[in-house]
Amino acid sequence: MVSPLVRRRRLATELRALREAAGLTHEQLGRQVGMHRLKISRLETATSRPNVPDVMKLLDALGVTGARWHALVQVARDAGDRGWWERYGTDMGGRQQVYADLEAGAVTVREYQTVAVPGLLQLPDYVRARSEQSVRMGEPMPADLARSVEARIARQRMLRRPGGPSYEVVLEELAVRRLGAPPEVMLTQLRHLVELVGDPAGRTAVRILPIEAELPGYLLARTPFSLYTFADPADPQVVAIDTETEDLVLTEPETVLRHQRLYAELRDAALPIEASLVFLMEAADRISSGRRTRNAKPAAGEG
Repeated sequence: MVSPLVRRRRLATELRALREAAGLTHEQLGRQVGMHRLKISRLETATSRPNVPDVMKLLDALGVTGARWHALVQVARDAGDRGWWERYGTDMGGRQQVYADLEAGAVTVREYQTVAVPGLLQLPDYVRARSEQSVRMGEPMPADLARSVEARIARQRMLRRPGGPSYEVVLEELAVRRLGAPPEVMLTQLRHLVELVGDPAGRTAVRILPIEAELPGYLLARTPFSLYTFADPADPQVVAIDTETEDLVLTEPETVLRHQRLYAELRDAALPIEASLVFLMEAADRISSGRRTRNAKPAAGEG
């Protein structure tokens, strides 16, 4: 499997480099192949799904031949593919579709998350609770919440497919300590994390970053982000930065490298896997104890 989004980014970079090496503007190249300059511009910015015959015309005009011609035509075919996530349409939401696309072709996924359990680890009840909270904050509820939950579970299933990517998350202590859902939902969610992390045959790793952890230079990561690598070394590595209103999918090598270094520092400051597992179990026990205390009946004569 490959990521159509990543292949579009790769194709865009290759086409732009070829055109610039030929000393042509969008308009000049467009006249040669009978194509509007804006169409070429959209291909070079990865903002449109490529048409393979159009790409062939551009490669021929730019003098590309042999193995490179065939490789780039295959990249164009991959870039034009429609992934499984598109069948969910707006029920999945555009932001979640971007992540599903990136995960489709990834070899590794590394994530830093601040205040909530990452989407790839969320149980359905936790998803519903977070969706309801988003509505209270003024965000729209998915038109079909059941389909939205189904789409997230499909992402998780694809992550764990045979040959799928390894997944590691550095999770801030706050996301575990502070209730992001009703206690009974949070308890089940934490126990689910314990099962995933404790599975010796699994490809999922969770590392808790304690509040008192001291990072080099007292560094504070500003936003959650995810890093992706791919099997084909010619495909760009990706960082997806989760902001309040959108996800920034960036492939510039300097930006990706900067976030890779940041992730390495966060990971080094986090608890080891075994200690993180103990932390999660203790957090679940605290919620369970709190529920028992709240549900205990007053002794005779009390109250």
